[in-house]
Amino acid sequence: MTLRQSWGALAAALLLSACAGGVIPPGAGGPAPARPPRGGGETATRPVPATPRPPVPVTPPAAAPTDTANAVSAGVTPGPAIADLIPSGDRSRKALQAFRLSCPSLMRRNDQSGLTRGSDWNSACAAASSWPEASAGEFFARYFEAVQVGDGKAFVTGYYEPEIAGSRMRQPGYDVPIYRRPPNLIDVNLGQFSDSLKGKTIRGKVDGTNLVPFDERSQIVSGSLAGRGLELAWAADPVEFFFLQVQGSGRLLLPDGGVMRIGYDGQNGRDYTGIGKLMKDRGLIQAGSMQDIMQYLRAHPAEGAAIMNENKSFVFFRELTGAGPLGAMGVAVTPEATVAADPRYVPLGAPVLLSLDRAEPNGIWIAQDTGGAIKGANRFDSFWGAGSNARSVAGGMSARGSALVLLPIGSAARLGQQP
Repeated sequence: MTLRQSWGALAAALLLSACAGGVIPPGAGGPAPARPPRGGGETATRPVPATPRPPVPVTPPAAAPTDTANAVSAGVTPGPAIADLIPSGDRSRKALQAFRLSCPSLMRRNDQSGLTRGSDWNSACAAASSWPEASAGEFFARYFEAVQVGDGKAFVTGYYEPEIAGSRMRQPGYDVPIYRRPPNLIDVNLGQFSDSLKGKTIRGKVDGTNLVPFDERSQIVSGSLAGRGLELAWAADPVEFFFLQVQGSGRLLLPDGGVMRIGYDGQNGRDYTGIGKLMKDRGLIQAGSMQDIMQYLRAHPAEGAAIMNENKSFVFFRELTGAGPLGAMGVAVTPEATVAADPRYVPLGAPVLLSLDRAEPNGIWIAQDTGGAIKGANRFDSFWGAGSNARSVAGGMSARGSALVLLPIGSAARLGQQP
């Protein structure tokens, strides 16, 4: 699975996401656990405004998206020459590093977008292996051409790798269970039963001779999985754990000073309801940023617990070792270089050039991740790493502008387009 919960992305998923469970106060009777700064009084990083480049005009208008749409059916328009559009500096350097990591998978993946074939990437990947990072912008300008998918109107949010207080064992102050994937959680590929259901899956559990829905959030929070040996670790703060579930991966800061990294290992198969949207619709919050939601949950724990249980979705975790955190391509994602994208419209591993009304995310990113809230031709979620700055930037990231997908030179001609 990915670094981030496939059913969530930070700003959008805070409007669309589920939380970890009821608000349970830390246990008493022992010393309070060390923990990261609480988020109730946080504010998002103040945006640095920028003037985005307008999308390329599309004639006729871009096709309306459908469940079976991909980049080709949405419409592909030649983009401008990119040599003067790619900024030099750290963003391009990090993007080159991320592109290198993606190349082995990129050259053998089946591209759902219909834009490329694996062999299209051979020359660029060969050059990337030894290209000097000091001139990373020149690499992208030499080996790629730009296309615009659909209307090119981009919306970009942010995500990060949370750091929260946790313990491998339950002890005073660490009372919120973090569960492994239950062995009776079953994935069913419906396409194996009917051609009309190709690409569709369901998730549940076996009850006698029937496949039934798995336990919903309120049942799990109430203890339906307790006593089965599924507790991977214990969190100190249910509100912090909520945001870790939204991200789908994070770091537990242990009482002894160590760090335990955990990552997504499945979801209970229940539809999720956006608690952020519920809160906005009910007039409980205004902007809907991570900071707004967290502040309300801390100030109104009883109401917050009830709202969170309106979302039936629940996420399970596993311990991560080695390089990481991992994105949807199975490679480590790169802070300030990886974006999550919809693979129906952007080849996973492809560079994306963003020009937005907020300066921080402008430049080259690599599409290495996916997310259930990240749907559509120009919808992206930018990864900012771990720590307080990443959390602050990602928590308030909401930027609009234009996006170009960079394809290996010559591959667009096969689509009937000649940039």
